[in-house]
Amino acid sequence: QVQLVESGGGLVQAGGSLRLSCAASRSIASLRDMRWYRQAPGKQRDLVASIASIPITYYADSVKGRFTISRDNAKNTMYLQMNSLKPEDTAVYYCNAVEVGVNYWGQGTQVTVSS
Repeated sequence: QVQLVESGGGLVQAGGSLRLSCAASRSIASLRDMRWYRQAPGKQRDLVASIASIPITYYADSVKGRFTISRDNAKNTMYLQMNSLKPEDTAVYYCNAVEVGVNYWGQGTQVTVSS
């Protein structure tokens, strides 16, 4: 099992930056893929970015060039650097990991971007 705790959300003006962190309760070195999702009010939860242990990264088209995902296995933490934020980035951001077919989720952190 692994517990995931997000932090770093908040209120920011359009064009600003935030860095989200996802701290794990144990080593993440064995977690092949870790992901950031987001869910806006009334919408489904969408994949924002993922990072493998190799590492190989994936970004949704809507955040490509603005967001950067990274992981620090020594600190058991995954990050999401978000630059040039837009109002449409407003959502609750969740970190996710899958191990042996089990999905682990954090509690989410709110990101609000004002225009």
